[in-house]
Amino acid sequence: MSTQVQDRADSPKREEARRDGVLLRDLARVYRDGRGAAVEALAGVSLGVAQGELLAVVGPSGCGKTTLLELICGLQAPDRGSIECAPAVLMPQRDLLLPWLSACDNAALSLRVAGSSRAQARRRASALFAELGLDGFQQARPQELSGGMRQRIAFLRTLLAGKPVLCLDEPFGALDAITRGEMQDWLSRTLSHAPRTVVLVTHDVEEAVMLADRVAVLSPRPGRVIEELEVSLPRPRSRTDADVVALRERALRALGLGVRA
Repeated sequence: MSTQVQDRADSPKREEARRDGVLLRDLARVYRDGRGAAVEALAGVSLGVAQGELLAVVGPSGCGKTTLLELICGLQAPDRGSIECAPAVLMPQRDLLLPWLSACDNAALSLRVAGSSRAQARRRASALFAELGLDGFQQARPQELSGGMRQRIAFLRTLLAGKPVLCLDEPFGALDAITRGEMQDWLSRTLSHAPRTVVLVTHDVEEAVMLADRVAVLSPRPGRVIEELEVSLPRPRSRTDADVVALRERALRALGLGVRA
């Protein structure tokens, strides 16, 4: 399996990674615990993500998924290996909206950080609220919004950062099942209108298959790529479609959770 993964990293995706994609080669990351002992989070991770591709990364808790995103975004440095990546922005698990700002000002925050005036940032952000089903809520405070609406604002803030690579860390993990399904459909539609290279971390295997062009399955810590699944299914996808169910079961078997004959 490791040879297959390395071949993927050396595939034509390598050239695309030089533009607006991601190329990871033999990444390793080691932490020190409270007693100074080495804890290996990632070991030998090689992946290529082509321009405009959505890669979903699934794996058990503690296998280094969030660490992987932070390495891609330059928030950490690897202990071994290399990263070739277009500028990337991280959307963390929590929406982190500022309670004293309006929804519009929260969405526009990345523009303000980049140097836009308040008026310019508000105009750009407000113009996109209708596309995200949020028109009329520009002046609402975060505490007045549902969880799904808050996540859409957080995603809009991430989009407006203008980076070609989006790293999404369990963006819908805190939502109830109904809202989560609605948000998955919404994200798929949004990315069809505003394509980006996306690395999505999720614990939800079905979510990965529903959204991704490819699914990378990580082992328990230290995280290694143990399987990659191509999801060459047309969109929109149905959760009850036989191909979706079959891919979900393959991913679960790779995680040691699937039904065995």
